[in-house]
Amino acid sequence: MNHNILVDFCQMLKKLKARWKVNSINLVLIITTFAMGGSLCGYLGRTILALSNLENYKLVWFVFYIIIVTLLWPLSVLAISIPLGQFAFFKRYILKVWQKLSGKKKNDLAVARIAIFASGAGSNAAQIINHFGNSENINISLIISNNPNAGVIEIAKKAGVPYLLIEKERFFNGNGYLPELQQHHINFIVLAGFLWKLPTSLIKTHYKKIINIHPALLPKFGGKGMYGNRVHEAVIGANETETGITIHYVDELYDHGDIIFQAKCQVVENETVDTLAEKIHALEHAYYPKLIAEIIQK
Repeated sequence: MNHNILVDFCQMLKKLKARWKVNSINLVLIITTFAMGGSLCGYLGRTILALSNLENYKLVWFVFYIIIVTLLWPLSVLAISIPLGQFAFFKRYILKVWQKLSGKKKNDLAVARIAIFASGAGSNAAQIINHFGNSENINISLIISNNPNAGVIEIAKKAGVPYLLIEKERFFNGNGYLPELQQHHINFIVLAGFLWKLPTSLIKTHYKKIINIHPALLPKFGGKGMYGNRVHEAVIGANETETGITIHYVDELYDHGDIIFQAKCQVVENETVDTLAEKIHALEHAYYPKLIAEIIQK
């Protein structure tokens, strides 16, 4: 019996870790914050009511106690969460509780709804989806790909993100899939290894709301046909001593929009395309999700 209780308790903890997307240490700190916050608001509630003359009116005292504790609980857990390093989590948690109590849906709030355009494996898309998994104001709402065999499609399925396969004629000579973007309330577009140039109609409707990441230090090694290993081959072939990534706004030309951010890495002697690709992927995964958040918040 005791063994079953222990197993159930461990399973409950695993579910909480998965639901809140935290590690074991943060889970312990979160539970501690809940417990200490509850104790603090209970203590404050009794202290406040001790100043009243309601001791002989138990029902009234109890009703007022419930009201006071309910009002104090958010402030109590936020206060406890600060020294325990869990303020960001409880800020999001309390906001979710408020949304449910008030009947206010997420769609009623100012939310950035991102569409990720990708043509390949989708490693950057996966990093971006994971990064914003708990975000209250940035939502990955749609994955768009021109390749039915792209790995990013499986990533979208596993993450529960809607995806859309597009075809060339409609994309360039039709409506650019603007109705589908509007249907998903897309207001920001992220290119993550998308190999088609965007049509002018899409760029105009999302001016300064489309960004791309390029695996080199633009303006070097950019332009039509310069993607993936082709870029790394060109960098090595030119005997460059450094390369990196460039995050930039998208305009009507390949790899041409205003540069937002660059990060560098060294190109060492006997560098190969594979080793250089690993360095570039590490930079992309480290910086792209964070820069997306910064750009949207601005």
